[in-house]
Amino acid sequence: MANGTKAPLWANLVATFFGVGHLRPGPGTWGSAATVLLCWLALRYIPTNLYVLSVILAALFVTAIGIPAATRVARAHGAKDPQFVVIDEVAGQLITLVAAPVAWKSFLVGFILFRGFDILKPPPVRHLERLPEGVGIVVDDVGAGLYALAVMQLLRHFGLLPH
Repeated sequence: MANGTKAPLWANLVATFFGVGHLRPGPGTWGSAATVLLCWLALRYIPTNLYVLSVILAALFVTAIGIPAATRVARAHGAKDPQFVVIDEVAGQLITLVAAPVAWKSFLVGFILFRGFDILKPPPVRHLERLPEGVGIVVDDVGAGLYALAVMQLLRHFGLLPH
């Protein structure tokens, strides 16, 4: 620990998405993949008419709890954006899947789009990283998720995603 204090257990569990962030290689990709899988599984138990609302609420909740968790873990490790903190990928991936057609091809496209925008960080997403602590860690992925959501909806509008 860089500052001599450990992050609370809850913050470590949330920030690493219950340990997924410790998977290698590419912990961010593992965080996104776990999110897609869990979202897919959850859809089996969520009524279709509640899907969009459920994903929006999940994304808001993950973002709200992810910011303080990422802040505490980053402080404890003395790092601006530790790679093992993947709650930001969870939030961004959830945003990408809002209103996505419930089909494996759509979820795969959403996964690829989000990872692409998260890695490339087009403007102004890269600037969001400069925000302090957990806000900067999480909000840049929220921005990448919004870009991916927009592309998903354009693909859907033009009939390039299954319904």
